[in-house]
Amino acid sequence: MVRFLTRKIADNLYLLRLDDDQIRYFEGLWEVPEGITYNAYLLVHHDKYVLIDTWKHAYASEFIEVLKGVVDVRDIDYVVVQHMEPDHSGALPKLLEENGFKAEVLGHPIVKGMIESFYHISPKFRAVADGSEIPVGSEPLKFFYTPWVHWPDNIMTYAPSLGVLFSSDAFGNYSIPSTVFDDGGLSTTYVHYARKYLATVVGHYREHVLKAINKLGEAGIEIKVIAPAHGLVWRSNPKEIIEYYLKWARAEGVKGKVVAIYASMYGFVEKAMREVTEELSERGFKVVTYAFTDSQHSLLSEVIGDALDAQALVIGVSTYEAGAFPLIEYLAELLARKTASEKSVLIVTSYGWGGAAGKKLADVLTSAGFRVADVIEFRGYPTKDDVVKLREAASKLARELSLISD
Repeated sequence: MVRFLTRKIADNLYLLRLDDDQIRYFEGLWEVPEGITYNAYLLVHHDKYVLIDTWKHAYASEFIEVLKGVVDVRDIDYVVVQHMEPDHSGALPKLLEENGFKAEVLGHPIVKGMIESFYHISPKFRAVADGSEIPVGSEPLKFFYTPWVHWPDNIMTYAPSLGVLFSSDAFGNYSIPSTVFDDGGLSTTYVHYARKYLATVVGHYREHVLKAINKLGEAGIEIKVIAPAHGLVWRSNPKEIIEYYLKWARAEGVKGKVVAIYASMYGFVEKAMREVTEELSERGFKVVTYAFTDSQHSLLSEVIGDALDAQALVIGVSTYEAGAFPLIEYLAELLARKTASEKSVLIVTSYGWGGAAGKKLADVLTSAGFRVADVIEFRGYPTKDDVVKLREAASKLARELSLISD
C-alpha cells in the first residue's frame, strides 16, 4: 500500500514524498521489489511559493491533496521541472489545472516542447540558462545544466540561503527508506540500492555523472543538503553519497569482488561455473553468483547493480541456436551498455555439436572495453580434463586480479 509523507526538512522547505511499494518494474524494465520513492519539494520564500518537481501521474490526485496540506495550490508561483520523465512530471497537468495556470514553469529550454507533447498543455514557461540565477521573493535560485543524468533536459537547482542542492535523479536511489535523512549513516543494504539505481538508470551515461559533479565543484557552491528525486535526503554527510557516485561512475572495482553470472539449461554450465567459483573462493575472493536455471531466475537489475563495482566478471553460457543462450546474450548487451569498463571477464561456455557462444559474448564485451581474460569452451558435460582447465583459468584470473590490486 502506497504511503504519503510530508516533512519540513529545513527552514521554509518541505519534502512531499510518495512511498511506492506497488511498483514492480521501474521504467517498465528494472525489477524493484524494494520499491521506490518519488520526492517533490516546496520552497517558501516570504510570499513566494516554489514547487520543485511533482509525482507520477497515477498519483496526481493524491499529490494535490498532500500539497493542499501545506499550501493553497492557487498560491504556487513557480514550478521547477528539473527532469521531464513522467515519474517526476506526471502530476504537472493536474497541478496547473488546480492552480489556474497561474504558476510560471521553469526548466531547460527543451522542456517547453516536451510538456506540450507529453501532456498537450501550454503553460507559462521560462527557460533557465546554465549557471543563471532567478530571484524568488528576496532569494535567488541558481540553475545548473546536468544533461544526460539521465535525459538531456536534466537540471539541478540550488538554494543558496539554505545550502540545498535539488539534484533531480542524481544521487537518487531505490528502496523505501524508513527515515527521511541519512542521519544514521549508510548501511550496506542502502549502498546496494543506491549503486543498483545508478547502474540501471544512469549507467549508460556515467561519464556525464562525472561531468556534473565536476561542474558543481567548479561552481564553488556550499552544499549542506542534497535533496534528490528518489530516496534519502542527504544532510548528515552529503559528501559521502557524492564519493560513492564518483566511484560507481568510474566503475571502480572493489578489491576481491567477483560477480559470476550463468545460465544452465541442464546443469552442464552450472557444473563448470561451480568449479570456477570454488577455485576463486578458495583463493580468497568474494564471489557473488547470479543464476538462471529451470528452477530460478536472478533479477537483472541486481546483476547490473552488482557488476558495476566488481573487480571481475565470470560469465557462463551455452551455445543456443548457433549463437549464445538468449538471456545471457541480452544480459551481456546490458552489461556492455550500463557497466562498460576495462574489467576482466572470464567466459565459460558449453556446446553440443558446434561452439559459438563464447565468441559472441567476447565480441559484445570487448567492443564495450571489457578485457576478456580467457574463453574456456567444452563439449557437453565437463570432463576431468575440462575441470582442470576451468580451475587453471580461475587460478590465472585470481593471480592477475591480485597483481592489479597490489
